Amino acid sequence: MELYADIIIDISHSRLDQTFQYRVPEALAEVLEPGNVVQVPFGRGDHLKKGYVLQITDHTSYPPEKLKTIQCIETDLAGAESKLTALALWIRDYYGSSTIQALRTVLPFREKAAPKKKKRIVRRVSDEEARQLLAEFRRKHQTARARLLEALIQEPVLPMELATGSLRITQSVIRPMEEAGILACETEQIYRTPAVLEDLKAQEHNTERMQTDGDGICLNQEQRDAVTKICLSWDKPECWLIHGITGSGKTAVYIELIAHALEKGQQAILLIPEISLTYQNVLRFYRRFGERISILHSRLSQAERYDQFERARNGEIDVMIGPRSALFTPFPKLGIIIIDEEHEASYRSETVPRYHARETARRRAQLEGAQLVLGSATPSMEAYYGAENGLYRLIELRRRATGGTLPAVTTVDLRQELKEGNRSILSRLLYEKMRQTLEKKQQILLFLNRRGYSGFISCRACGYVVKCPHCDVSLSLHRGGRLVCHYCGYMQETVKNCPACGSPYIGGFKAGTQQIEEIVQKAFPGVRTLRMDADTTRGKDGHTEILRAFGNHEADILIGTQMIVKGHDFPGVTLVGILAADLSLHVNDYRAAERTFQLLVQAAGRAGRGKDRGEVVIQTYDPEHYAIVCAAKQAYKPFYEQEMAYRRLALYPPAGGLMAVHLSGTDEAQLLMAAEYLAKFIRQVSGHYQAAVIGPADETIAKINDVYRKAVYVKHETTRKLIAVKNIVEQYIEMNEGFREIRIQFEMN
Repeated sequence: MELYADIIIDISHSRLDQTFQYRVPEALAEVLEPGNVVQVPFGRGDHLKKGYVLQITDHTSYPPEKLKTIQCIETDLAGAESKLTALALWIRDYYGSSTIQALRTVLPFREKAAPKKKKRIVRRVSDEEARQLLAEFRRKHQTARARLLEALIQEPVLPMELATGSLRITQSVIRPMEEAGILACETEQIYRTPAVLEDLKAQEHNTERMQTDGDGICLNQEQRDAVTKICLSWDKPECWLIHGITGSGKTAVYIELIAHALEKGQQAILLIPEISLTYQNVLRFYRRFGERISILHSRLSQAERYDQFERARNGEIDVMIGPRSALFTPFPKLGIIIIDEEHEASYRSETVPRYHARETARRRAQLEGAQLVLGSATPSMEAYYGAENGLYRLIELRRRATGGTLPAVTTVDLRQELKEGNRSILSRLLYEKMRQTLEKKQQILLFLNRRGYSGFISCRACGYVVKCPHCDVSLSLHRGGRLVCHYCGYMQETVKNCPACGSPYIGGFKAGTQQIEEIVQKAFPGVRTLRMDADTTRGKDGHTEILRAFGNHEADILIGTQMIVKGHDFPGVTLVGILAADLSLHVNDYRAAERTFQLLVQAAGRAGRGKDRGEVVIQTYDPEHYAIVCAAKQAYKPFYEQEMAYRRLALYPPAGGLMAVHLSGTDEAQLLMAAEYLAKFIRQVSGHYQAAVIGPADETIAKINDVYRKAVYVKHETTRKLIAVKNIVEQYIEMNEGFREIRIQFEMN
């Protein structure tokens, strides 16, 4: 029986999301499968190009005699790249995207950057021949040749830049000596190394110390049991959830699991939220595994990113650490995938395909036969629900690795503070505890979930709010009287009178990190402060420099937004002040309570990680809310049970499935019409599956940078039925030209 393969041509050469059909030769009929990387003739000249097999069929819509034949399977890529291609096809089907979008997500290393090369000159003659030639050059007064050969006698291999620089040698001198066989010019590819790793190499020049520190990890009984349990199932991989309180030593467990993978000749991927990918976190892994690790982060250049993937594919590294994109590292023998702080929202992609790293990692682990380990002090509802229902095996770490106890937490009702005359951002209790902590020469974290001056400008007379003319959001007041849009970058000077009613009673409600820093410096003269937010970390190494300075006790107080409370370990911090606990509690998102709880617990966990017990002050206007009550008690299970009751009642994930269809366009009327037509069709389709349809409605932010945004939501008890709806809707969109000018994206759960 004749077989045919649908193939998409190498994404680095084609911008078309188009498949081409090829004949499967008899020699490959038994071995070819979807996901394989193959060589196929393409174009008029039948030049061989790389292609990805999407499916194999026994029928064709073209005359068979006109089809070209697959030449071969790329055996050197039969492992890593073929499995990644299969993963891309799964992402396409599960999350909704074109094949080309899925492949570009999973195979980013195909976007090849120009390699960095280093040239050198190598002597090809013996010492004796070189000396004879040197004498001959001197006799003939060929001084440049003599100068180069004299240097090569002392050092048989010379960097090209040395020869052309300090030796003043030109190509007209090098070329005839090369043709005569006296020397050879060689080119070596040099991989670009991320700055963090270069810094670590400089710091860890003492190999003996590095090995001592790395091997000196001492696990407690809980940690040893966790490592043993996972290692015993290594040959039958499973998915695990490690629920460990803050400070329970999950990182030490990860290190031991990665070491086990390396002992078996396998590789490891460790996902860390971008916000936590710092010098401090990478240091422990570097001390244990040395130059066998590499990292990815958003501030790497395209060339640096490409080089890290190439090193992985060539077997030059064994461990990749990075945010969600590191999940697609092309390791040939992947043994384990670890997702630290798995609850973080940054593990969900905001661009098509809108995949989630947790679900995608589970699929890749299945394809690779690898272990999957999730870890968090505050697991996502989806992960813990999965553990309750057998999708993950649960491991609990209930003790702090250092033997200390969780910090004491006090909640302050800001409504009562206001009634009693305190209008400061610092409650009286927090002020007093800060004073005591500074007297003890200990450190403080002050956390606020906002940035800059970040207050909006509003009129007290008529309620008018100054908004961005391009985005449906208020402008934020920054130092110097500038009003800034944090979505599109629009900027204008502040206003003195209300544009709507002319009232002079217009101003900002300032509650940003800059103002808090000023208040603290005024309240505690001479105190050393550092501020860490999106504005102070714009530089390439902004995060690293601030965290290193605070870790070295160059400041007494670190003030910042979310990035200061996620994954950092500062033994000198004994007090954490949470200044506005409920800012994220009542936003238009069904996950608001979950995210607020996670944020508060993670923030509280930064206190008391050294020898002294920590204290936490939570300031809130809603102290009775169950998310804040449970966070103050650091009680995950009671929060989970109450939140799940709400999710079941509303049929929100993980109790049910929720699919969002996002539509955007520059023509508001056209977008509304398209959204209404699409919603009507979805209702027709969903009726068969008994799914509920909501919308169309404006997105939370209805316009960004002059692009209007709407959404349609579909709810059903099972995600499988939602995927069936998505597949039908995708076909409908493809067949109707009215959607050509509208950008449509699907998002699952």
